[in-house]
Amino acid sequence: MNPALLMDYKSAVETLFSRGTGADLVPKDASGGFSSVVIDSRKAEPGALFVALAGSKSDGHLWIAAAFERGAAAALVSRSGMKKAGRDTETAGKVLIVVDDTLAAFQRLAAGYLDRFPALLRVGITGSSGKTTTKEIAAAMIGGEKSVVTNQGNLNSETGLPLSVFTVRRHHEVGIFEAGMNTKGEIASLASVLRPGIALVTNIGPAHIGILGSLDAIALEKKQIFSRFTGSETALIPEDDPFADFLSAGIKGNTVLYGQQSLEADGILGAIRDRGLAGTEIVWEGIPAVFGLPGNHNVKNAVAAAAIARELKISGASIRNALGSVKPLFGRGEVLCGKTTVIRDCYNANPVSSEEAIGFCDRVQWPGRRVYVIGSMLELGPYSEKAHAELGKRVASSKCDMAFFYGKETSSSADVLSREKRPYQHTDSMDELKKALAVFIKPGDMVLLKGSRGCALEELSDIALMKGD
Repeated sequence: MNPALLMDYKSAVETLFSRGTGADLVPKDASGGFSSVVIDSRKAEPGALFVALAGSKSDGHLWIAAAFERGAAAALVSRSGMKKAGRDTETAGKVLIVVDDTLAAFQRLAAGYLDRFPALLRVGITGSSGKTTTKEIAAAMIGGEKSVVTNQGNLNSETGLPLSVFTVRRHHEVGIFEAGMNTKGEIASLASVLRPGIALVTNIGPAHIGILGSLDAIALEKKQIFSRFTGSETALIPEDDPFADFLSAGIKGNTVLYGQQSLEADGILGAIRDRGLAGTEIVWEGIPAVFGLPGNHNVKNAVAAAAIARELKISGASIRNALGSVKPLFGRGEVLCGKTTVIRDCYNANPVSSEEAIGFCDRVQWPGRRVYVIGSMLELGPYSEKAHAELGKRVASSKCDMAFFYGKETSSSADVLSREKRPYQHTDSMDELKKALAVFIKPGDMVLLKGSRGCALEELSDIALMKGD
């Protein structure tokens, strides 16, 4: 096979057949292969395989011609999608891998691609919160001594993880991949792609409870990260999680409970000193390191990452170096400084992470006003109204001088502050929120931006920092 190619066409078809997916190569005698994989036609480049997926908003089969125009070498398409889109004439003379279900084929092709790297140690991370941050910290810890590949950003979905798998190369020794979920059964599907040798659960919480219906169902879903274990693998489970016993039961492999208590008992973890917005001082094996990600929830993420690093026999020096060098990711506890100080923690939100963000801001020693901008917590389903009312109670009891609630779901939060006669404003309009915030904010304020990704509270960053004034 050409070293520049990820996989040649015939090998791709054989891989799919070996995994129970029938596939036709058109034309049958097509030679060559693909050097990258994309699911967005706009990202197609010469040599790419374009995977035509049927989404809720658009069908990838409508964009096959566009992908070829950008240089794609081939397309993975479904029989029904091609017929429905009527694209036969536009793909004449092009290389197609035709299957019944492009998503299933894409995942199985990714699994087959990983089989080409038997020496790669695969690490899977899932949980209700902290996945991406834990992954990034673990990559920093392990990356000091081994060649590491990870999902970029939070490409952790049923399409994002397979896409990330195709970034693995021969020089990589460890692959650290997070697995998220938007539908029931998704973690099991991702586990079948990754088949991790080490798998970690960060926690079990109410994120996505609107999809699965209960914490018990969420725990069962997250436990599927271990579903491809055969006996030699290792499950890392948080010792202080209420579902620790459930997660540990019946695993085919080794089970390791991790957490601060175990590390303290082993003499690995010493004093932990909160330094507010500057982060946390962590004494690791007797030597202090300043961990730049603020908040106790990030300390828990660091402990989870260290559990993975210790399984790989990574040195204490490399772990400390990573603690001192890691930086917050976009929208995940960033501290932005200007005329005001902004805590931008708006990449995602659920009841637990919102509580943690408010608690952190309450604990910070601050001479000025505290302004909490709270967006809706999405994907809570029938639990939304109660969860937002509880959030309102937490804000009402907090140290904030003013609360701004954004989104229709937060109306029940605002109702609580109204009854408690606490200062607040509520709106469903981003323009109204921007105007209200611009009027209220003054130099010296600390501003928390906390909400689900769909609220796009990052749009308020410049206003909250008083840029342009």
